[in-house]
Amino acid sequence: MKSTTLGKNISGVEVTNISKHGFWLLLADEELFLPFKEFPWFKEASVEELLHVTWPQPHHLYWPDLDVDVAVESIRHPEKFPLVSKVSRRSNRPVPRSRITRA
Repeated sequence: MKSTTLGKNISGVEVTNISKHGFWLLLADEELFLPFKEFPWFKEASVEELLHVTWPQPHHLYWPDLDVDVAVESIRHPEKFPLVSKVSRRSNRPVPRSRITRA
């Protein structure tokens, strides 16, 4: 008997809850919390912007509407990834890590 090719993996990433302190992601079978204190560029995001998240590679997530890339490991262990952020003069919102310049 020959097996058929498996279909696309439907386990992905999903925002499961949002609170005033942060939001929870279901990443395959792992639930992760992103506190706004550690990830400030999400604090002023709309629900729609938060919900539109992709998982293009196993080690990072991407929010296209916000142009924010986040390493999965930085969610699991934020203490290992010091927050380096600049505030945008135009919107007074933190600039995504993808646009941060280091001194």
